Amino acid sequence: MKKLLVLAVIAAAGYVVYRQITASQAEQDLWTEATSAPDLR
Repeated sequence: MKKLLVLAVIAAAGYVVYRQITASQAEQDLWTEATSAPDLR
């Protein structure tokens, strides 16, 4: 039972890290788009 609990905690921590990374990347993409020169083609 302890192994299952430890596995669940590790999985939850991995999910939180994954969400933070994807949110950070999305924010970076937004700032890149907002601060880049307009495409006037």
